[in-house]
Amino acid sequence: MTLLREIQNDAVDQNVDISVLLRKCTILAARLGNEEFKLWVERELNGYSSKEDLPEYRILDAESHGNFLGVAWKANDVPIPPSMIPEEYQDIVTTVYFMHPISYYQASIMDRGNSRDILSQPWPADLIRLVGSKIYENMNCVNAWKVIPRSAIAALLDTVRNRVLRFVLEIEAEAPDIGEAPPDTKPISKERTAKIFQTVVMGNVANLAAGNGAIAQSTQITVVKNDLDSLKQYLASLGIREPDLKKLEQAIHQDAQSGAKRDLGNKVRTWMGKMISKAGTSTWNVAVSVAANLLTQALLKYYGLQ
Repeated sequence: MTLLREIQNDAVDQNVDISVLLRKCTILAARLGNEEFKLWVERELNGYSSKEDLPEYRILDAESHGNFLGVAWKANDVPIPPSMIPEEYQDIVTTVYFMHPISYYQASIMDRGNSRDILSQPWPADLIRLVGSKIYENMNCVNAWKVIPRSAIAALLDTVRNRVLRFVLEIEAEAPDIGEAPPDTKPISKERTAKIFQTVVMGNVANLAAGNGAIAQSTQITVVKNDLDSLKQYLASLGIREPDLKKLEQAIHQDAQSGAKRDLGNKVRTWMGKMISKAGTSTWNVAVSVAANLLTQALLKYYGLQ
């Protein structure tokens, strides 16, 4: 069997370790004499040293969640809206950079001791110390992490396999015997190989998406800027009861009197924290992850911040 056919078979066989597949690609890169392909394979095998070198498929848009404590309540696994984080830190909490060798990610989803559908990447301790008390009023963030769906890791692995497969198929169409070519012979030009590599391996693809139903729902929020009735109607449709809606109305008025007319003031933030602590209970039977996202999006629309 030729080297190209071996690589093709390994690429479509999920039982073949992806590192084994890439080591065969190292041999192919040497025979092709293509430094770009060789460097890409080496980085996939050994990891990336710089975020700037990462291909697009190794960058994930993600949510952050955290555990919060207040004086009289607590809320666990609560989504953290990026709008609550200073702009200079938002990239840290909303983006995952897959820097490790590809074998690291393969091992993470094959770990039989971890059956969860969600993996995580913890926030730096210094960041929690800096912003932990400023996310929700009267609540302190105990710990926080970026959420990484296991499906995103699987998609990363599949992307590498798919690009290897497409690359060798294109190469085979140009030079079927390249894998067995004698040293110092080039059945295919370096220019043609470079073009195939740039088109197939480094071509633009959409970022891996961490799908989230709560975010999808936020696009359907029908709240009008500065229209308190539309805000209350929408929140009522989520199951928030009239006494809590009245408390929100009072909080908005109190913040307005203190000068916070166009942003989430302290009273509204306190109200949000209390509502999140009620999520998932008989008082408000909505999942915590959904509650935090929808409350934030609805209030941002009310204040005209979104």
